[in-house]
Amino acid sequence: MKAGLLVLMILVFVLGGMKLAGAGPFFDGYREMEGEAVDAFRPDMTVDLLTPNSYSRPETGTSRIRNIVLHYTANPGATAKQNRDYFEGLKDTHLTKASSHFIVGLDGEIVQCIPTWEVAYASNNRNGDTVSIECCHPDESGSFNQKTYDSMVRLSAWLCLKFNLTEKDLIRHYDVTGKICPKYFVDYPEKWTQFQADVGKMLEKMR
Repeated sequence: MKAGLLVLMILVFVLGGMKLAGAGPFFDGYREMEGEAVDAFRPDMTVDLLTPNSYSRPETGTSRIRNIVLHYTANPGATAKQNRDYFEGLKDTHLTKASSHFIVGLDGEIVQCIPTWEVAYASNNRNGDTVSIECCHPDESGSFNQKTYDSMVRLSAWLCLKFNLTEKDLIRHYDVTGKICPKYFVDYPEKWTQFQADVGKMLEKMR
């Protein structure tokens, strides 16, 4: 009897420690890798967080991040700042609920709109366990110029490092809902496969 109680107490202690550490099969809360090994590869970005509001930044917490979702803005020629300001304006216009954690611009600039531990209105039923990247594009084809593409690769690789994911954990909005987004990667699935491979190569350099 005493031995059984002792085992139970040890089990409770171990599981409790795992939960506090954010580890183990029973922990499903938000967690991220931290330290110099991660910070050293953080791409340059402007942190311009949206004002908390129910239309674009509800301040709802995310759970464990399981995928990075790529999107395109469907707004040819618009800059990262213009897309960020559109999300900001939804608090006043109430047109829809939409946002993204990051936006990659036409010059490769990166703007962070929402902390990764908060939900963005970007990936429908996967908002709670994903981080989203909106990507700008110059024309209706949805193809990305080289500066945008290079930043997409670097940001995606860094997020994979941050959340202990691999390039196989990158998904398209299309993979969640069937929406043609990002258009270029849906129209040309081989380009999506190449993007994943490029992120994988970058990730190898980071690890």
